[in-house]
Amino acid sequence: MQEKLKKILDKMHEYNSEQLAYHTFGVTKDIVYDALVMAPGWKPTKICTDPSFHITILSEHSYISSYLVEKEEKKILWIQCASSAANLLDHLIICAELSFKKLIFVGAVGSLNEHYEIGDLCTPSYSIAGVYSNAYLCEHLIDYHLFEKVYPKQDFINKVVSLAQRSGYNLKQGCVFCTDSVALEYSHLEEIKRFHPDLIEMETSTFYLLADLLEVDAIALLVVSDNSALKQPLIGRSEDQQAKYNYGRKVMIPDLIYKIVSDASFNKKLFYRNEEE
Repeated sequence: MQEKLKKILDKMHEYNSEQLAYHTFGVTKDIVYDALVMAPGWKPTKICTDPSFHITILSEHSYISSYLVEKEEKKILWIQCASSAANLLDHLIICAELSFKKLIFVGAVGSLNEHYEIGDLCTPSYSIAGVYSNAYLCEHLIDYHLFEKVYPKQDFINKVVSLAQRSGYNLKQGCVFCTDSVALEYSHLEEIKRFHPDLIEMETSTFYLLADLLEVDAIALLVVSDNSALKQPLIGRSEDQQAKYNYGRKVMIPDLIYKIVSDASFNKKLFYRNEEE
């Protein structure tokens, strides 16, 4: 991990326990996970419905929970947190105490044009940070530039896009706008559209900033949940729309996660977060 993130953790430890991940998620540092999955709102007990996945509940709290998801000797740590960049920021930083080889974000995304329909599988080509939480990653809060573009490491994204294609999935790339409010984004849609985004959600700009600090291969896997341009609603989907959405998050997402951690070409270089290992 970068020195900047080490300093952030050191400052947290100065005021809190030395075992943040254990007290928060019931997870110890002695396991190297094949992947860490960060999932605002999504629990594997509802997402990983294929019986080949074995799920162990590690901890459950009012708005966060943790799980060990296993399949054919692969170990995936799944952290479910509440939505918003702030929640993702706080809980992913705590996971920097742990050791994992890949970092995967999963969640829903709204479409702002007619090219992405409910159930489509997407990943950001870049994310526009319309959130304020990222300011706390700056040395000084006043240094923050709202609406900056955050880019993922494209080499790894290309590998996953190719893997998805070989699996029969069309993993689309598009510009994502990150919002601090779902309820109020509708009041600002025309202003948001001036940034020319394809998609809208809350956390991916923060996710990729932290992935860079962690120095680990990372990708956000998103399923389109609604489309404002086509008047396909987030709340009140038709039966057909719900079926497509469920196929994206309950079939494509778990299958692709497992293939990412299983593909030998993805694991030639391993990244371990816990520097004490």
